Amino acid sequence: MHPAQHRAYRLLFRLAFARMDPERAHRLAFSWIRAAARVPGVRDAAARVLGPRDDALRITALGMDLPGPFGLAAGFDKNAAGLDGLAMLGFDHIEIGTVTGQAQPGNPPRRLFRLVADRALINRMGFNNEGSAAVAERLRRRRAGRPPFPGAVVGVNIGRTKAVPERDAVADYVTSAERLAPYADYLVVNVSSPNTPGLRDLQATERLRPLLTAVRGAAARAVPERRVPLLVKIAPDLADEDIDAVADLAVELGLDGIIATNTTIGRDGLSAPAEEIARIGPGGLSGAPLKRRSLAVLRRLYARVGDRLVLIGVGGVEDAEDAWQRVLAGATLVQGYSAFVYRGPFWPRAVRKGLAARLRTSPYPTLADAVGAGVRKAESR
Repeated sequence: MHPAQHRAYRLLFRLAFARMDPERAHRLAFSWIRAAARVPGVRDAAARVLGPRDDALRITALGMDLPGPFGLAAGFDKNAAGLDGLAMLGFDHIEIGTVTGQAQPGNPPRRLFRLVADRALINRMGFNNEGSAAVAERLRRRRAGRPPFPGAVVGVNIGRTKAVPERDAVADYVTSAERLAPYADYLVVNVSSPNTPGLRDLQATERLRPLLTAVRGAAARAVPERRVPLLVKIAPDLADEDIDAVADLAVELGLDGIIATNTTIGRDGLSAPAEEIARIGPGGLSGAPLKRRSLAVLRRLYARVGDRLVLIGVGGVEDAEDAWQRVLAGATLVQGYSAFVYRGPFWPRAVRKGLAARLRTSPYPTLADAVGAGVRKAESR
């Protein structure tokens, strides 16, 4: 990121956003992004500045040719309300959601907190969204219209409606999959948010197997003319043997990939005072403190599955070096979110530019050659 751009956003953050409730600041910033994308002159100028692509970063993943590996993680655009604005900023793919079978308000405010010194967020949003029927209709209308960025790659992350009993969880996911698969470039089954009671229990393989099988079947019925790639998103808090079990199950079931990782319920290594952390209460921690564990999970997954699955690395990705380390650890695609809050609209451009520079000075001729190189090198010693 150019130093002047970084300073300008930091000033805006300090004088405006940091003084607001984080959720209100998110709504305001997102409204500006959406508004800019609706004005052709502003949109086109912003896309020229923020979105130029480097052919060195082109990558094939999940059956698609992407302009680069760097995308926006689920959580920022829960309802597919700002896809063109986010594409304008230069994200190579955008994952919407988490979307549930039924509309729900999520947990009561306050439910989003900044830990500025730690470059982190704590959230207990609780899958607040408009529901899969409304989101599917919005995606249908966008596809039927003339979107300014028609090639934007859109992943759809689905989760369980809180009001649905655990015994009906599979049916709830199936409802969302049937509605959303026709408009998804890929589908993600989220069983790893800490903010819906009982959700993480679905990561146990005996419960995950029937869920993933049912969602795969629902997507195939909804879109018989093409295979909709299916991934599962896992928590960083899984024990190593459970990570291996999920990886083995994903290979067995013919899944297309795994996203590693969601937020953590851990609070280790924070510089924020213990009293502040206690006052905030429960929720998923994201951002810089998650960096080490998410990278370790990614390395373990790649060592287990190799190139049989597409791995998406997310958690603590702040800059190009973080993205590059995810690639070397086995990630074909990389996502970020929390750093977007702290670094602003020039952030995706800076990550892509730095990633291209690292590739050019590396021994790897293409980005695909770099995927997993760090793990393979360690194993050969």
